[in-house]
Amino acid sequence: MKTSKFQIIFISIFVVFIVIGVVLFATYKGNTNQVQLPPIVVWGTFPEDIFNGYIQQINNTRNAPLTVNYVKKTESNFDKDFIETLARGEGPDVILIPQDMILRHSDKVVPIPYSLLPERNFRDTYIEQGESYLTPGGISGLPFIVDPIVMYWNRDLYTNAGIASYPKTWEDFPNLINKLNVKDVNSNIRRSAIAMGDFTNITNAREILSSLFFQAGNPITKYTNNGVQSTLNLAEGQTGATQALLFFVQFVNPQSKYYSWNRSLSQSRTMFLSGNLASYFGFASELKDIRNKNPNLNFDIAPFPQIKDTKNRVTYGRMYGFSIVRSTKNQVGSFNTISELIQPNNLNNLVSMTYLPPVRRDLIGAGTNDPYLSIFYDSALISKGWLDPSRNETTKILSNMVDGVTSGKVNSFEGIREASDSIDLLIRQIK
Repeated sequence: MKTSKFQIIFISIFVVFIVIGVVLFATYKGNTNQVQLPPIVVWGTFPEDIFNGYIQQINNTRNAPLTVNYVKKTESNFDKDFIETLARGEGPDVILIPQDMILRHSDKVVPIPYSLLPERNFRDTYIEQGESYLTPGGISGLPFIVDPIVMYWNRDLYTNAGIASYPKTWEDFPNLINKLNVKDVNSNIRRSAIAMGDFTNITNAREILSSLFFQAGNPITKYTNNGVQSTLNLAEGQTGATQALLFFVQFVNPQSKYYSWNRSLSQSRTMFLSGNLASYFGFASELKDIRNKNPNLNFDIAPFPQIKDTKNRVTYGRMYGFSIVRSTKNQVGSFNTISELIQPNNLNNLVSMTYLPPVRRDLIGAGTNDPYLSIFYDSALISKGWLDPSRNETTKILSNMVDGVTSGKVNSFEGIREASDSIDLLIRQIK
């Protein structure tokens, strides 16, 4: 697409503003708490109480408090409210949304040029998942926090089955399934070793299947010469995607050694809370709620299982990041304020507030003695996400793909191809 004269002028002005902001920021970097930054408005889907508490904690250490008006939006209404507000010539200066929402709003944010924040510096600073914000034209967002998928496992069920340790690889599961599954006289599963293979009653099925695609070497989507497109059906990734899909559906196949799940069972999270599911894949942020829902549940946390002898350790992570809205009249103030919000000392405080791992490599490298956070830190380091045109729609696409293969309507190659084509169609619709 040919760049208009207006676009060139607009981008040039933004670059000048940000350069000024960077210079100003650099001049007070050693004493940032003395500098009064202009107020900004942030819209986001991140929990309001935590964010406002975070700002308050930062301001407790500053002589010149930050003024950040945070407006909490639900994920279901964010898109509509954001677009309608921008159409009226209004809206926030900055948005704080999950990384899997950024693609459909990429035309509404201003990428930070690599001349101001070099790609090499970004990669050295943030965990690998942060690279989802790297675009051909600059950095679409600055990472704030990450919530990786981990494995919660029932210690009582494992111990009573004579299993000394949690499974570390997928190849460990067949033997465990035989010991952990409990069936009634009609061979119906009453207690399961692991919830996999379906979308109907498996919490976080999209994230679990995404993790398997990543482990197979397929990023699901990526930037190409033609823009963002699905990689599921590309020649270099189709084999891995197909293998991941076939592995996932084995868990609902009664003839498979991995069989441990079906649609007659309750939702997987409910099963785990009731003590009838030995292994549950959930976000790190679910820890507090699981404890509260069943204080008597004897469980522990472990990394998401990997392929045996793999060199590609991966789990899914949900990352939140700050993006500067293209229409804001406060670009310099927005840049400088979010730069303050993601300073290492502040992000370190965020860890204690959220009980979630940091997004910076140096903070993870410093380590932790907390038994749960140590797992979360490791999981954050290997977490990945993908550029999703619409989380709700792609969940339906992946669910239909799994249904088609398990029902025999399509084979795995056809399922992958159809899903890939559907994702590409969604991407084209938001351009």
